[in-house]
Amino acid sequence: MESIDRIASNHRRKMLAQNVAFGLFRLLSGVIVAVLFVILAFIVVKGARVLDWDFITTPPADGMKGGGIWPAIVGTFYLMAGSALFAFPLGIMSGIYMNEYAPKGKVVRFIRMMTNNLAGIPSIVFGLFGMSLFVNFFGFGDSILAGSLTLGLLALPLVIRTTEEALKAIPDSFREGSLALGATKLQTIWHVILPMGMPNITTGLILALGRVSGETAPILFTCAAYFLPQLPESVLDQCMALPYHLYVLATSGTDMDKQTPIAYGTALVLVAIVLLINLLANALRNHFQKKLKTN
Repeated sequence: MESIDRIASNHRRKMLAQNVAFGLFRLLSGVIVAVLFVILAFIVVKGARVLDWDFITTPPADGMKGGGIWPAIVGTFYLMAGSALFAFPLGIMSGIYMNEYAPKGKVVRFIRMMTNNLAGIPSIVFGLFGMSLFVNFFGFGDSILAGSLTLGLLALPLVIRTTEEALKAIPDSFREGSLALGATKLQTIWHVILPMGMPNITTGLILALGRVSGETAPILFTCAAYFLPQLPESVLDQCMALPYHLYVLATSGTDMDKQTPIAYGTALVLVAIVLLINLLANALRNHFQKKLKTN
């Protein structure tokens, strides 16, 4: 009888500890979500006051004390597209090599460790490196090309790790079955492994774009212009970008009372772009998952 009471008492203590832990987790999650909504609500309320069609489609005017942010929006998309053209193919191929071809051992572990370290390096270090390599050494100057390559280097570790983890999650039985049917290694990767890993790979690619779209330090040294109302005509031109434009509006200028509302509007547009990128990631992930199920 005493043993049964002791077991019941231990069970009650464990259940109490579990309930307390779960309650703490729920409380922390609620606080995080509440803080996020407060920040978003603050930006939406402040930014909506200046957000209209003219604000989105016109260039800045009067020394950035008026006008819109159209050149900054275009420049941001140019930089995102350029970084994707550099980082996506190289990152996906590197992830495929790491998981499918490279012999498992110390070399792969070292490369993986260095890739993780690169992902944690502050973005301003990438900016200084991009200025030294692309702007000065290769002679690209302050340009969209130099900024895109720098942002591509910033996104590259995330793309590599995302691709590698997506392929690692696929059971080896699929590889063995494809090889047993007479397919080559390359055919197995192209027709079996990549389609199965594409939902997770795509999510990682879009999230990398989301990070690139909000970076200021790398473009500060490589391509961003303080005030450039006209659109760039080539990849060797400078451009405006939303993150740097927001930084300039919030920290520099001659009339902060006029610039601050524009800064909030710029922040709202930048948040909306990042939100759209994340929604696109979810939509693409669901598309590839449905495609896998139908096949």
